[in-house]
Amino acid sequence: MKKEYGFILIVYLIMHLSSFIGIPLVYKIGINQGVEPSMMQQLTPGYWLTFSFSVALVIILLILKKAEIRQTRLHSDPPMHVQGSTFWAIAGVFLAFFAQDIAIRIELLLGVTPGSENTQQIIQIIEYVPFTMIVASILGPILEEIVFRKVIFGSLYERFPFWVAALISSVIFSAAHMELEHTLLYSAMGFTFAFLYVKTKRLIVPIIAHVSMNTLVILGQYFFRDELEKYIEEAEKISGFIGGFF
Repeated sequence: MKKEYGFILIVYLIMHLSSFIGIPLVYKIGINQGVEPSMMQQLTPGYWLTFSFSVALVIILLILKKAEIRQTRLHSDPPMHVQGSTFWAIAGVFLAFFAQDIAIRIELLLGVTPGSENTQQIIQIIEYVPFTMIVASILGPILEEIVFRKVIFGSLYERFPFWVAALISSVIFSAAHMELEHTLLYSAMGFTFAFLYVKTKRLIVPIIAHVSMNTLVILGQYFFRDELEKYIEEAEKISGFIGGFF
C-alpha cells in the first residue's frame, strides 16, 4: 500500500474518533453562548458531523493530489470513455438498488428486521440540523468511495482476484457501518461499487452512483417516512408468513 493511502486511512479513522472530543467541545461552546442545553444536545451531532467530514474530505483530497501516480493493475488499461462512464454511473444507481433489494429479501428470509438504525439516526440528526443532509448524501459517499474502493479495494486488487478483493473490502465497508445484522446488505452495495470502479476504471463512477443512491434514500426517508414504515410492517408480515413454512 502506498504511504499516502496509509495517511488517508489515518485521517478517516481520526475523523470518526474525533466525535468523542469534538461533540462535547461543541456542546460546551454552545452552552457558553447561552443556548439551551436540551437544544444544544440536539444540534451538536449535526454540527460536528458537518465540520469533521468537511475537514477530512479536504485533507484527503489534498493527500490524493500529492500522491505519486504510478501504473497499477486497476489502471493498466485506459479509463472508459466519457459516454460509457456516464452510462454506468446512471446504470450503477439502479444496479445498487437492485443489489440492495436482493440483499433485503434474503435478510427477511433469515429473520433480520428490515430498516437501518444507522439511517434512522441520520434522519433524526437532519431534522434538527438540515444541512447535515449534505454530509449523508454527498460528503459521506465521496469519502467512503475514496477509502473503501480506491484505497482498500484498490490495494487488495493489486494482489488478489476481483472477487476476493471485493469481498474483503465489502465486509470491511459493512463493518464500518456497525450494523452486523445488515452485513449482507452493505456488502452487496460494496460489491456493486467495486464492480463499477473496475468496469470503468474511473472512481467518479461509483462516487456518482453512491451519492445518487444515498440522496434518494435520505430524501425518501425524510419526506416519506410514514409510507416507508408501513411498507416495512407489511414486509415483516410477509416474512413471518413465509417463515411459517420452514
